[in-house]
Amino acid sequence: MSGAEVAEPPAGERRLRKLSLGSASGIVPLARDFTRQALYDWGWLPAEGADRRAAAEDVLLVVSELVTNACLHAEGPEELRVSLDAKVLRLEVEDRGSGQPEPRTPHRAGRPGGHGMFIVQRLCLDWGVLRAPSADGKTVWAELAAPA
Repeated sequence: MSGAEVAEPPAGERRLRKLSLGSASGIVPLARDFTRQALYDWGWLPAEGADRRAAAEDVLLVVSELVTNACLHAEGPEELRVSLDAKVLRLEVEDRGSGQPEPRTPHRAGRPGGHGMFIVQRLCLDWGVLRAPSADGKTVWAELAAPA
């Protein structure tokens, strides 16, 4: 995968993978495949049991939603970062946009579109936005619990 950076520290320390998305095509599937490979390498996949399978699928869904949101509302994603420690998997999507992602309220399940950040909010332990004071863009992050 071009633009991918893998940093595998000793066991017990935070693991980090980065994928440059700025000039890539097919960004959402690329981001999912990159994240899926990290989940395989980190032992989340192949999943043993329904809980582990659901945890991995939740991660892939959140990656899709964050990257899609950056494509639709933030001039496209620049970089995807996936990190893992003993208890939390963190996803970060850096983009060039100035907007503030928010779950659409009121949320209407039958209405097409506008479900991305609602899904992120429901599946994640926490999520938020980081902005660098001297740069354009932002990083939207989300954290999910690592399976037991």
